[in-house]
Amino acid sequence: MATDLYCPACETTYDAGADEPWRCGCGHALEFADRPLPSGTPRPLSRLDTSAGLWTFFEFIPIEPHVTYNEGFTPLVDAPEWNAAFKLEYVFPTGSFKDRGATTTLSRAVSLGVETVIEDSSGNAGSSIATYAARAGLDAEIYVPADVSQSKLVTIQRAGARPVRIEGSRADVTAACLEAVEGDGDGDTAPPRQSGEGWYASHAWNPAFYAGTMTFALEVAAQRGWTVPDAVVLPIGHGTLFLGAYRGFSLLNEAGIVSEMPRLLGAQAAGYAPIADEYGGTVDDVPSDLDSATDVGFGLSKRDDEPTVNDLADGIQIRDPAREAQIHEAIDATDGDAVALGEDRLETELDRLHRNGFYVEPTCAVAPAALRAYRERGALAEDDDVVVPLTGSGLKTL
Repeated sequence: MATDLYCPACETTYDAGADEPWRCGCGHALEFADRPLPSGTPRPLSRLDTSAGLWTFFEFIPIEPHVTYNEGFTPLVDAPEWNAAFKLEYVFPTGSFKDRGATTTLSRAVSLGVETVIEDSSGNAGSSIATYAARAGLDAEIYVPADVSQSKLVTIQRAGARPVRIEGSRADVTAACLEAVEGDGDGDTAPPRQSGEGWYASHAWNPAFYAGTMTFALEVAAQRGWTVPDAVVLPIGHGTLFLGAYRGFSLLNEAGIVSEMPRLLGAQAAGYAPIADEYGGTVDDVPSDLDSATDVGFGLSKRDDEPTVNDLADGIQIRDPAREAQIHEAIDATDGDAVALGEDRLETELDRLHRNGFYVEPTCAVAPAALRAYRERGALAEDDDVVVPLTGSGLKTL
């Protein structure tokens, strides 16, 4: 039986079902009422059967694996140019770490008897939800920006999902999606039931998605002999991977499998940086002598009196993260930080990644660029043990 939902803010519990609310009536994001933890000593990686992918960690996941490609256990490789280890999240079935959340979210949808799922996305999450919905035999509607990349749009369409292109900002896309989710329901009246066109498979709000992204941390620990690094540098849009990592490492500590937490260091895009604005601010490498319109980055222009805006990192252009308070909690609890990167630094890092054989999309370069910035600022030592996920394939920018 699917686990019920629980609000940690007001302690309200909701019964599991296809018409369950997508958030609490008090406005807080919901969590699973069940929080399973394994007991005993884990096996070393050499003796661990990882053929089920991330579902190897089923004891941590309050969901039955109904929809899966045995995804997960992405490679953890040395990256000497960065003096770090990269976890290659872009080798998932749809070329994005979002598949971690899609397998758990669609598995839960099947267990609830859902017939149609609906999602809003800048592209990667939509591609992933559409693909896993196809594997589950469910209908899917994916709300995307009107200027979504052609490769991501085609992925959604070819999986049989219906893309709904929305003009305006990323926030406008979410608003249109929620109008469809709630249908003729009560809207702002508590609780917002999923009474419209489909079940909200949101990568930002649905707790099932985070049950999948937390396996990132479990894999990192297992691949390192059940130890954790000094720090992990991760991108932050809505924070699905960042919060997933925090939850995974926290569960490992609660289970007594590890005894430390890595510092969680965030990376955002300049101009879309509500978290970084409260911590490390923006790393702006535009030369100080630019006193007129000058070409910077990918043929774009900028004046020295204009605010820095990074439009290359389109995958994390979120100005109002759904779980912003939880992101702050994760940063504060791990002695973490957050910085934002401008386009010039992102372009340089993307080129460096490509020349070193890591063919990733522009958004993916934000975390490695942030790693360099943290070291320049002295927030990380050169010999600190650091893991960085590479989150999306460069093939998705075509």
